[in-house]
Amino acid sequence: MDLRVRGDDVLSAMPTFEQPWPYLVIFVFFVRGFVICRSYNFTMNDIGSDKNQLDTPALWVDLETLERNIAALAAHFAGAGVGWRPHIKGIKTPAIVHKLLAAGAIGITCAKVSEAEVMAAAGVRDILIANQIVTPHKIARLVNLCRQAEVKVLVDDAANASAIGAAAHAIGVTAGVLVEVNTGMDRSGVLPGAATLALAQHIAQTPGLHFAGLQTWEGHNLAHSDPAAKQSGIEQSIGQLLASADLCRANGLPVRIVSAGGSGTYAVTPFIKGVTEIEAGGAIFCDLMYQSWGVALQPALFVRATVTSRPTPNRIILDCGFKTLTRGFLSPQLVGVADVQSVVLSAEHGIVTLSKPNTALRIGDGVDLVPGYGDATVFAHDVMYGVRNGRVEAAWPVLGRGKIQ
Repeated sequence: MDLRVRGDDVLSAMPTFEQPWPYLVIFVFFVRGFVICRSYNFTMNDIGSDKNQLDTPALWVDLETLERNIAALAAHFAGAGVGWRPHIKGIKTPAIVHKLLAAGAIGITCAKVSEAEVMAAAGVRDILIANQIVTPHKIARLVNLCRQAEVKVLVDDAANASAIGAAAHAIGVTAGVLVEVNTGMDRSGVLPGAATLALAQHIAQTPGLHFAGLQTWEGHNLAHSDPAAKQSGIEQSIGQLLASADLCRANGLPVRIVSAGGSGTYAVTPFIKGVTEIEAGGAIFCDLMYQSWGVALQPALFVRATVTSRPTPNRIILDCGFKTLTRGFLSPQLVGVADVQSVVLSAEHGIVTLSKPNTALRIGDGVDLVPGYGDATVFAHDVMYGVRNGRVEAAWPVLGRGKIQ
């Protein structure tokens, strides 16, 4: 079965006035936008109130800590001499993205076309989609988005590159393309060396495309618990990427972008000469997962919850389960509560077991938790509150929520 997408398939998928689905999409977006606006207007009433008065569960960021983290990362990457292109798959909030850009980020990285559409609509003008876009409808959306922003995308297949080029050429735009190189992650990407060169040459010769450079994610090295082994693994992975870039240049192909790195490798990758930009994003929140990967910042992302039951002095029940904080990663951490033995999340309940009795926390009291993994927490919420000195300063809609296509 041939699953490759051809250029004429993409053109036939583009909407026409005879097809009803564009009108359905517009109607759905109108209804969803109306619901979001109604909800957002309601949350605006919380601005100026004490954070402890928020209805729970509530997702919030400490603005002072967040801004310090952003400034520290911007200075870190500037000091390394690389551009900062934060990945926003776990941020999803245009208001925070604009804080990143104001701090010096050169653009952003997205995981999906739908995320890129949200960010372009919010005024972001330099976007890398660090993923393969292969179906006709998504390719049509991708090339049309190139009219609104400078959009770049990853490819690891010549037929896919040809399909994107045909669709872009048909509407008179040029899509920037980077070759994704597999340097050990064993997810997507072509092998370093000759395979990377062959695909780069194909892109450079395809109408509608601009060969922009190479990209990799050396995230498999996060499995190393030993810092020396982690650094050695990162250097080996990035070495393969840089050797592939040199091979392209030796064959007459300019390689403007060499993109790599994430929050878990931010201490090493930016300082490897030849890398031009780093995609670290989630570090700004510094949740428990990012701390475990070596991010040396302060937690800025929290969930406010309420005690709903005290069945025993050693057990606290909260109104936040895995639909609020997710599970499958590190367990969330309660702030200011001693002797916590475990936090277990069912669908709508957080079950806190204490190693010693605690009668101070009563039903109706509020507590804060640091999420185990912010990337798997933010997308569960409609609104993110910005809190400064204990008071709500902003209520931001999480417009990237649900953008999985």
